[in-house]
Amino acid sequence: MERSKSSSKPKAKSTGTKTVAASRSVKSAKVSAGRSHPAEEEIRKKAQELYNERVFRGEHGSAEDDWLNAERLLKP
Repeated sequence: MERSKSSSKPKAKSTGTKTVAASRSVKSAKVSAGRSHPAEEEIRKKAQELYNERVFRGEHGSAEDDWLNAERLLKP
């Protein structure tokens, strides 16, 4: 049997310099940028930053406190 050379994945259609798939991801990024709550990844990075600063100063605390402080600082 000879296999077909066509891929089973649908290819993105080109619309000038962008593909349809790429333009969809750009659109979803714009929509999510206007949200009122910070993303989990943003909170995680800020909590890590707060942890590093706290440890450098020799202060006691917990990961939960760092997380809650990060959420509070990142809220609009």
